[in-house]
Amino acid sequence: MRRRPNHSSLARHGSRYIAVGAVQLLVDWAVFVALSAAGVLVEPANIVGRISGAAIGFWANGRFTFASDDTALGGRQFARFAVMWLATTAISTWAVGHIDDTVGLKWAWLAKPAIDVAVSAIGFVLSRHWVYRR
Repeated sequence: MRRRPNHSSLARHGSRYIAVGAVQLLVDWAVFVALSAAGVLVEPANIVGRISGAAIGFWANGRFTFASDDTALGGRQFARFAVMWLATTAISTWAVGHIDDTVGLKWAWLAKPAIDVAVSAIGFVLSRHWVYRR
């Protein structure tokens, strides 16, 4: 029998994911801007920024956002997170690189938060239903 969606858990998960995501986004963006302003190419700067945010996000989302009897925070979950992170980082890195090449670095700085918010929607669905599951 299929379980009905629990709307209160969806709201709780969503609000916590947004809170953790805001911290991740701020850390990620600050590292990206600092590195690219210092002359590091946009693509590696984006990857280092996303690693910085991911270091916070994996633990915080597993511990607070999606924690329940049906979830875990271990090696299997980290492997799933890594697959998701690689895919969303590839999208984000391509997008900021394309914007930098097309209209310049300052536009890439401005666009990065919007790009990362867009890919975080994918991350929310995958985290809730796949990454942190036992």
